Amino acid sequence: MRLDDFDFDLPPEQIAQFPAPVREASRLMVLDRSSSSISTGVFPDICDYFKAGDVLVLNDTRVIPARLLGQKESGGKIEVFLVQRLASDQEDWVCLTKSSKSPQPGTRLLLGEGLDALVLPGAEGPLRHIRFQSQGSFSQALERVGRIPLPPYIRREDNDIDRERYQTVFARAEGAVAAPTAGLHFTDSILNQLRERGVQICSVTLHVGLGTFFPVRVDDVREHRMHGERYNVPAATVAAVKAARARGSRVFALGTTTTRTLEHAVDQNGILQAGDGVSDLFIYPGFSFQVVDCLVTNFHLPRSTLLMLVSGFAGQDFVLDAYRRAVAEGFRFFSYGDCMLIV
Repeated sequence: MRLDDFDFDLPPEQIAQFPAPVREASRLMVLDRSSSSISTGVFPDICDYFKAGDVLVLNDTRVIPARLLGQKESGGKIEVFLVQRLASDQEDWVCLTKSSKSPQPGTRLLLGEGLDALVLPGAEGPLRHIRFQSQGSFSQALERVGRIPLPPYIRREDNDIDRERYQTVFARAEGAVAAPTAGLHFTDSILNQLRERGVQICSVTLHVGLGTFFPVRVDDVREHRMHGERYNVPAATVAAVKAARARGSRVFALGTTTTRTLEHAVDQNGILQAGDGVSDLFIYPGFSFQVVDCLVTNFHLPRSTLLMLVSGFAGQDFVLDAYRRAVAEGFRFFSYGDCMLIV
């Protein structure tokens, strides 16, 4: 299973640089696995594919302003990107940094408006272990000086609209450094329409980090190892999934992060379990899905673990055929792009 098998041609102009004028204004492509058919429409059409009794599981993580611009105490400029909070009584984080020279342990960083940091030993490769010190709460300091961590294929600086639109309307638990982007299409109105149809909506939390967006750097994708990301599966979600199974209803996962969380949290008997943990589950073709029946997702990067997950769910050839059609029909790709539903 080669990395090149998950490549496709994408004109740069189809990479969405801004969100749609309103959340619901995206297009929708529907892949029906039972008939191997593809149809297209607009995002609000998604409600028509749900039935009473179905369960929609969403990821309620909240994106933090994880991009920090500052300087070393010695004067050199530095960019710090928060990746994952470490379990400690300090504000210790694993971070990526960008500067002319990599900061060594002991380097002090000045990040503006009462936020400083110290580089500590312990991290590996491109990562740095950094301890932050702030006047007042760390989260308030981030809100003052942090930037929205737009992905690198959005070739512009973040602005005020991203504070709202690079966040789902149901975001609750702070900790993600990238948005669970399939959820960006949903509005309170759409969610209420689903509830009126008898759909039960529940949540998991997976704080999106390196595991989701780190590139695959091996030719044989089976050798790729995912970075761990913290998750929580509430007991109420487990109960909703169990009840859906008992009545023959379907479980819809809103996004690849929700899918990985649900599939990671099953026991050896395929039963979903409540609790906290760290998921490093890598899903690619050949994976046996235990929980998820239908998937709401976006159009993903070539050669990415996200495209591999979708290919594992719907079939590699079917998915790549759909992607080629999406390119031909001018669909918008990636975080601020259009939506795909797989049933």
